[in-house]
Order: sequence, then C-alpha cells, then structure tokens
Amino acid sequence: MNAVAPADVREAGVPVSERGASPRKVIISYGFWLFLLSDIIVFSAFFAAYAVLAGRDAGGPRGAQLFDRAHVLAETGCLLFSSFACAMMSVATELRRRALMVLCAVATFALGAAFLALELGEFGAMLARGAVPQRSAFLSAFFALVGLHGLHVAAGLAWLVVMLAQVFSLGWRPMVLCRLACFSLFWHALDIVWIGVFTIVYLGAR
Repeated sequence: MNAVAPADVREAGVPVSERGASPRKVIISYGFWLFLLSDIIVFSAFFAAYAVLAGRDAGGPRGAQLFDRAHVLAETGCLLFSSFACAMMSVATELRRRALMVLCAVATFALGAAFLALELGEFGAMLARGAVPQRSAFLSAFFALVGLHGLHVAAGLAWLVVMLAQVFSLGWRPMVLCRLACFSLFWHALDIVWIGVFTIVYLGAR
C-alpha cells in the first residue's frame, strides 16, 4: 500500500476553498500589493502638484467660488456607503452566500455609479461656467487629480461587473476569491484617496 505524505493527510477531507493559499495565489497577492502601492505613489504626486498649484488661479475662478460643498458631500456619502457595501460583499463571500454577495455587489456598483454621475455633473457645471482646465494652473491640477480618481472608480466598476460574471460562471474557485479580495482592497483604497481629495481640495478651498 502506498504511503500517504503528511501534507496529504492534513488536506484529506478539507475543501479546496479552506486550504492554504497556493504559491500562485501568493504571487498574485504580492503583485497586487505592489500595484496598489505604486498607484498610491502616483496619487501622492498628483496631490503634491495640486498643493503647489492650488493658489495659481491666473485671475480666474477659485475653488471657493466653484465648489458646491453640499454636492460634494453627496458624492462623499455615495462613495463611503459603497465602501461599506463592498465590505459586506467580502463578508458574504467568506460565508459563500452568493445571493447576499450579489446583492452587496449590486449596491456597491449602484453607489459607485451614483458617485461618478455626480462627479461628472460637477465637471459639467464647472465647464459651463468657463472653468476649463486650460484656464489656470489651479484648474489643471484640480481636473487632473479629481479626474484621475474618477477614472479609477470607472475602472473599478468595470472590474466589479467582470467579477460578478466570474462568480456565476466559475463559482468559488480560489482564483475568483483572490480576485474578489484584490477588488475589495482596490475599492477601499479609492475611498481613502477620496477622503484626502475631499479634505485637501474641497475643505481647503479658498
């Protein structure tokens, strides 16, 4: 009779989803952390540029004249609640409750899309008043920083749709679970970046 290796004994009868991470999964996770760190560095550079250029309005409109803080509060609320829904999606994934996971994912998507729609509305109102990026260094830095964040949110929404399709087509495979965990980290990172934008750009407007 063939001898059973200790590792085989430990994993006998244990569902695949509950076993330790495979080497490939660990590599993907580390790679994603490196991506996330590099993305934060990019945002830091944009924050630094905005801090330098915020006062250079070239005689044009300033932030205090352009920003509607009630509108921005609505944007912030949408993104914060979408982050909460994303956290609940992660909990549902851990419990392998697909119906609850899909419900939370839909809520995450809807709130993220509402945030993006509000942001595009804000941009449209500013452009209609002549506050275009080429008007001043301040406006160039503003559209670059806030627009970069908005592009990330749009990419996150597309990613979430792909993940929902994979959950339905592939189930709770380790590969899918790893990608869901990466998405959750990405979405929460965008939430943290937005808190910085809200504090520095909107609350600090003068």
